[in-house]
Amino acid sequence: MVGVVAGGSVSSIKALWETRIRRIQEEQKEEEEQRKRMARGGATGSVGVWEDRAALARLKQKLQTVDGRLILRIEQEEWKSLPGCLVQLSQVQEWQIHRTGLQKIPHFISSFQNLLVLDLSRNGVVDIPKQIGTLTRLRELLLSYNRVQFVPEELSCCESLERLELAMNRDLNQLPDQLRNLKKLQHLDLSMNDFTCMPDCVVGLPALEWLDMGGNRLEHLPEDIHRMEQLHTLWLQRNQLEKLPDNISRMASLDTLVLSSNRLRDIPPLMEDMSNLRFVNFRDNPLTLDVTLPCRNTTTEDGEDEDDREMFGREFMQMYIQESRKRAYAVLNMHCVNQPSDDSSD
Repeated sequence: MVGVVAGGSVSSIKALWETRIRRIQEEQKEEEEQRKRMARGGATGSVGVWEDRAALARLKQKLQTVDGRLILRIEQEEWKSLPGCLVQLSQVQEWQIHRTGLQKIPHFISSFQNLLVLDLSRNGVVDIPKQIGTLTRLRELLLSYNRVQFVPEELSCCESLERLELAMNRDLNQLPDQLRNLKKLQHLDLSMNDFTCMPDCVVGLPALEWLDMGGNRLEHLPEDIHRMEQLHTLWLQRNQLEKLPDNISRMASLDTLVLSSNRLRDIPPLMEDMSNLRFVNFRDNPLTLDVTLPCRNTTTEDGEDEDDREMFGREFMQMYIQESRKRAYAVLNMHCVNQPSDDSSD
């Protein structure tokens, strides 16, 4: 009996010690794993710090001073995103970042209050962050040849903006109406996008002088296009325009108008009096009348051949309008001749 009890006591003590040993081993294993995690965390933190330092040093090598302006210039290097350490260079006044594969404008762009030019042409930028609106000193925003699909209304807060280029973003087809508040905007490039009409906010830009909407899908122009009183250059080539509004003749500042490769059938007669128009192009339009400029065997004062004349330019426009008027008078006269006389006999 005693042996049984003693045997039971030994078994219990053995099980107790095995349990304690197992617990100690588990605790030791957990402590070891924790030490490893801490070591990994510390190493990662150290690596992160060193990566930031290396990135900042690399960015500093891209700084240039031109005419007293500090410029960050990166060309043809892979920078799909910009590191947060860039905010340490917030005194930079101009970004020139091209062909880097950059996918987004960082939200910390608002830290660059001295920024005058933001040129990110030929990258992969998808959208413009709302923080762009905090850059009240920004004069130029150049985002041509990217993938921008949406322009935020906050851009209208960039009150100093004079130049905006959004060419070749393909799917871009509208602008926020608030952009009419850009009182200083003079140059706007919306070419090679997907616009089907000229946004009303564009017509309402008070200082706009240069506009390119070539290569879109414009089907008509606004009737009040003459509101663009300061506009001197208008590019509308490669669209789907079938007619021009008569009020285009009231654009007193317009001196360059490009309308090649559209679907125009006629030229408004009122355009004949646009003495300010120095260059115009109607090439590759299915115009109703077949008009050819007379040949001249003379040369200009610069020694250029008369063959170098723009065959679908201003002189062509005037001749077309004159020919159109002649034919209209001829039709009217013929109609009067063929009208039965009103002889009423009793």
